[in-house]
Amino acid sequence: MFTGIVTDMGEVLELERRGDLRARIATAYQIDGIEIGASIACEGVCLTVIAKGTAPRGWFDVEISAETVSKTNLAGWTVGKRLNLERALKVGDELGGHIVSGHVDGVAEVVRVRPEGDSLRVTFRAPEALARLIAEKGSVALNGTSLTVNEVDGREFGINFIPHTRKVTTWGSVAEGDLVNLEIDTMARYVARLREWE
Repeated sequence: MFTGIVTDMGEVLELERRGDLRARIATAYQIDGIEIGASIACEGVCLTVIAKGTAPRGWFDVEISAETVSKTNLAGWTVGKRLNLERALKVGDELGGHIVSGHVDGVAEVVRVRPEGDSLRVTFRAPEALARLIAEKGSVALNGTSLTVNEVDGREFGINFIPHTRKVTTWGSVAEGDLVNLEIDTMARYVARLREWE
């Protein structure tokens, strides 16, 4: 489990296709504190560490299944791409965002970006099947970042990014046409499932 509070911006160092996609990701995390088999959210996708090292800088490797690639924006990863990273939640950690599983529901598209005061207003278009699960003033995780929805209009929803968020995450370089990993709030997902049985 995660909180959607990004704690590092990593960088893709290597990509290799060998059945699944294998990625090497540079990080500022203390490598000695990362166990093989640990979960790290990379752009909001919960991935398992399969190798790690420190030369020339700290890095960890993950394997990404074809299923995960097909449901996320990971197919668009390139060497040099910056990634939002978050270590798994530990008992006793502050829950500053909302409960995030790292299981991406689908991909949303950035359709508008415009300044609004010191913030940046970004409008996203969700897949039709997920749009009904997004609520005004509710939470979503986008590329692993816990965010509050400002408004919803059909399949489109708006988010305000304050300067701090843009500085400490990859949202500082957001552009129209970007595809982003979307995870619906866990409670919304279960409420929708329960309603199917009514």
